[in-house]
Amino acid sequence: MKDDYDFSQGKRGPIVTGPKGKTRITIRLDNDVVQWFKTQVHQAGGGNYQTLMNHALREYIANTDEPLEEVLRRVLREELRNAG
Repeated sequence: MKDDYDFSQGKRGPIVTGPKGKTRITIRLDNDVVQWFKTQVHQAGGGNYQTLMNHALREYIANTDEPLEEVLRRVLREELRNAG
């Protein structure tokens, strides 16, 4: 059976590339957060919840004066408090 396949011209990597300016990532979010975004999109008549998340993140970035280091420290403190 192996003789039937010729992968000598094969290339490693994704078969389908994403659009320019986009990066595919794996991220774990709380179920209720994802559901909220999905609900918002559904109530608006359709769309993509990931696009809505991207928009919300851009809006946060544009409207925050808090340094990223402070945001990370605050979030980590909250997560550690909730984990213990």
